[in-house]
Amino acid sequence: MSKLTVLEFPDPRLRTKAAPVAVFDDALRTRVSDMFETMYAARGVGLAATQVDCHQRLFVMDVSEHDNQPHVLCNPRILERRGTQMEQEGCLSFPGIFADVERASWVQVEAEDADGKTFVLEAEGLMAVCIQHEMDHLQGKVFVDYLSPLKRSILLKKLDKQRRQAG
Repeated sequence: MSKLTVLEFPDPRLRTKAAPVAVFDDALRTRVSDMFETMYAARGVGLAATQVDCHQRLFVMDVSEHDNQPHVLCNPRILERRGTQMEQEGCLSFPGIFADVERASWVQVEAEDADGKTFVLEAEGLMAVCIQHEMDHLQGKVFVDYLSPLKRSILLKKLDKQRRQAG
């Protein structure tokens, strides 16, 4: 396993629409392992392949308290959404930036695992948010796209200031 580099906004590659995963092989399983290592090292709960410059419809997540419930979703599609919730979201591609985003509070998603086996997953709360957030990445969308122009501008200025101070 190896840690991957996470693309940071405004990298234009984050806007790339991902292609379906077509081959389920050892290379894919290695990519999945590397993505989990990267996500856990960054203390994230989800990571889309787009964020590590691999433009396949794939993401990993683990919203458990002890990093012991990993999920791999290839070619995910939401079958059903219910309810709404407003949660504060962050993103590994926007380090240190958080904003309230409205999402469905419950989703049912169909996907394939790293071996190509199809499954259906029902999720609520944080897991539902994570699924929707990562699926947006696969469409070239980022969470600040949901914010008003003013809020987005304030957050992006904060991100720019953090980067100037760090380096």
